[in-house]
Amino acid sequence: MTDVTNQKPLLEIKDLQVGFKTTEGVVPAVRGVDLTLMPGQTLAIVGESGSGKSTTAHAIINLLPGPGRITGGSIMFDGQELTSYSQKKMEEVRGRQIGFVPQDPMSNLNPVWSIGFQVEETIRANGIATGRKAVREHAIQVLKEAGLADADKRLKQFPHQFSGGMRQRVLIGIGLSSRPKLLIADEPTSALDVTVQRKILDHLETLTRDIGTAVLFITHDLGLAAERAEQLVVMYKGRIVEAGPSKEILQNPVHPYTQRLVAAAPSLASRRIQSGTAATPTHSLSDLDYAPTTVTESVDLIAAAEERLEQVPKGPSLAKRPDAIVVKDLTKVYNIRGQGKGKASELIASDNVSFSVAKGTTTALVGESGSGKSTVAKMILRLEDPTSGSIMIDGVDVAPLKGRPLLDLRRRMQPVFQDPYGSLDPLRNIGNTIGEPLQVHKVGDRTARRERVLELLDQVALPQNLITRYPNELSGGQRQRVAIARALALKPDIVVLDEAVSALDVLVQAQILKLLADLQAELELTYLFITHDLAVVRVIADNVCVMQRGRIVEAASTDQVFDSPQEQYTKELLNAIPGAGITLGV
Repeated sequence: MTDVTNQKPLLEIKDLQVGFKTTEGVVPAVRGVDLTLMPGQTLAIVGESGSGKSTTAHAIINLLPGPGRITGGSIMFDGQELTSYSQKKMEEVRGRQIGFVPQDPMSNLNPVWSIGFQVEETIRANGIATGRKAVREHAIQVLKEAGLADADKRLKQFPHQFSGGMRQRVLIGIGLSSRPKLLIADEPTSALDVTVQRKILDHLETLTRDIGTAVLFITHDLGLAAERAEQLVVMYKGRIVEAGPSKEILQNPVHPYTQRLVAAAPSLASRRIQSGTAATPTHSLSDLDYAPTTVTESVDLIAAAEERLEQVPKGPSLAKRPDAIVVKDLTKVYNIRGQGKGKASELIASDNVSFSVAKGTTTALVGESGSGKSTVAKMILRLEDPTSGSIMIDGVDVAPLKGRPLLDLRRRMQPVFQDPYGSLDPLRNIGNTIGEPLQVHKVGDRTARRERVLELLDQVALPQNLITRYPNELSGGQRQRVAIARALALKPDIVVLDEAVSALDVLVQAQILKLLADLQAELELTYLFITHDLAVVRVIADNVCVMQRGRIVEAASTDQVFDSPQEQYTKELLNAIPGAGITLGV
């Protein structure tokens, strides 16, 4: 715990107001936020997507999107009023004094520049090191601190050759490179597996303790907030509804909105399944205002999941279900650039992977970032060609498919990718994005397609007026919901979900998981769920395959893996779930 006696605040925000200019006038996004952060302290801001968390963080360093403006209030950093700073003066503060880790790793890394070039560019710009050799050594050091053990070998690789979690680690390394007084981390570990997440967060704690770096977390993971942050701020509709010591708030939430967040916390779902006490609202929360109300509604997410699992035939009858997906000895080898001319080395991303997914069930692939989960998913979707092995979909080998047969396969098998910004066309509005699969496959006329798009927006808890908006106008969680809606547009037989709920706040995540379960029961959908969030696996999956370094090291039913893990690696994954040992209350 940081000693704040006789210290002056490092960051003091008073009555902050932020609005976005639209054709209909200024739309308020942050409405009178007050918060104080002391040197070396860690503070977490939690709340659902669109609550103003990221907007508040961006306002501090004047990185609001084009139409965004600070319309009132004060931001004092280290005794200086930031709202009065010119653009040039703010550039001197960013990076050197205030580090920033954005939540979207792909859109914040330039796809045409190597990873090493981008890290080294930041180091030079901030004057951290001079000379080619010193800059390169510092780049390797910060990337290793961020969790990339083989950083020296990966400097010449490009962002598309990194997994989502690895890209996020690069951004964390860049954010920490100048040893700033304040680090603003916007969902810094949402793309990371739990073991690497723990390593990163341990490193952030070391910075806080050793050099007095304060950390401002923006997160939807209540387990992470309870375990890592000393202070907690709960935001809803641009306002702070509750603030104070994190464990005290999460163990004894007072405001009804905080109570709902705690009740839906999926990061602690494995505990709640056993106790059967978690409650999750299934309706929109738009009717909840700032006056306290009694929280009496809601469907128990865990009970719903257990009920769904009970509907799935057990024992021998489950074995009779035909396999929708059969993967056998699937191997993918990449040739990566070496350090010198003509030199290249082989990277085995998938190593003789074999598993099957019965029709109408969910199998989860879990493991550390870079373990090969996404590579397997891309090969099943025929977005990557396997080096060897076979993939059977409903008994048909998909490897030789081309042209129309491949298009028909993709109508029956839809993906949801882990990067909600990179997978959405920034030049297409939300309505056209969701309706694109319907148009490509010539489903219905224009009116019918629009009706289907509106129906899908309702299903994923997005307001219908977003139909004319563009991806850059949406939060990360809202963009991910659009991606899910697009995948469901054609009512496919198989859905491959690659970290599909990692960017969602706890309330929407619970709604999406419930939606996926309902759709599976109704339409006999088959899910392949790639995730690093083991608590989500507990709720949604029937079977689990644990991957490590391209291989499946453990495969069993979800209950068996959680209750009696056989491999040490699996035990480490379970033990690393943030907040697993903290009992929250509602």
